[in-house]
Amino acid sequence: MNYPPFNDTLDEVVIIRLFMAKRITVRAPCRIDLAGGWTDVPNFCSKKSGEVVNIAINKYTKCIMDIDNQRKISLSYSTDMPTGSGLGTSGSMNVGLIGTILGAEYEATEIAEIAYQFEALLGNKGGRQDQWASALGGINHMSFKGENVETRSLKPSTGFINLLEDRLLLFNSMISHVSGQLHQNIWDRYEDEDSGIVQALEQIREAGLLMAKAIDQESISIVAESFKIVMNAVDELGMELHDPFRSTVDPYMKSGDVLAWKAMGAGGGGVVGVLLSQQCDREKIIIDFTRKGWENIDWRMDERGLQREEITL
Repeated sequence: MNYPPFNDTLDEVVIIRLFMAKRITVRAPCRIDLAGGWTDVPNFCSKKSGEVVNIAINKYTKCIMDIDNQRKISLSYSTDMPTGSGLGTSGSMNVGLIGTILGAEYEATEIAEIAYQFEALLGNKGGRQDQWASALGGINHMSFKGENVETRSLKPSTGFINLLEDRLLLFNSMISHVSGQLHQNIWDRYEDEDSGIVQALEQIREAGLLMAKAIDQESISIVAESFKIVMNAVDELGMELHDPFRSTVDPYMKSGDVLAWKAMGAGGGGVVGVLLSQQCDREKIIIDFTRKGWENIDWRMDERGLQREEITL
């Protein structure tokens, strides 16, 4: 495109600014599924509300998009956690990608929905909790009703958040899962109205509601109760979902060091959450589980959700 000769300094400044290079940096957190995961999937929440409580954490997808002064684009992104970990990494990646490409005028929930639809086009048959957790940050109780998502931000005290961060340990079993494969058989049985599957998913839904109560009341004992409901219900969905963790964690359940535990995603590998009793030696558990080949993931809550920064180069 040809431009007329510059007549004055102001015209020159306007044209230079039009082609000013810039960098857009985006950060999108992963999440811990405390309770209710599975019920955000459309197969379930199209019939009855899904109820999920999750925490955004300080493990991120980071995206960088450079636009040079000729409007050529370079886009890259990286993740703190591997895909298949059960911490919503894929959802975080797509929230980060969409948040980078779209303008800053988009709301967090709009970006979450577009990221979900993008994943659906790629064949992901999961639910919406990962995208919403990444976009919003903090601790949220999410209700999924068909295509609609209602969120309530939970605001426990700093002391209770610190307690959760101290007592809820995350371990990567180093066994990757592919959630779509794990889901398919279960959802086929659900559509066939298998009574065991239907009842198990109803229990997971109730665990989500109970977890919201636990956070509101700042009760670790109710958190443990909700975890136990999920543990039992997931075993009803399929013993293979928790089998990679069972032999390592169950002895500590029997000793009383561990109050409850659960897979953080679909299970069958990935990350497991282990809720410790007050008297349990945290460092001893980390050492013991690390010796068994697991990797401890030191986490903190992320309060901010999707963050986008744009600078001129």
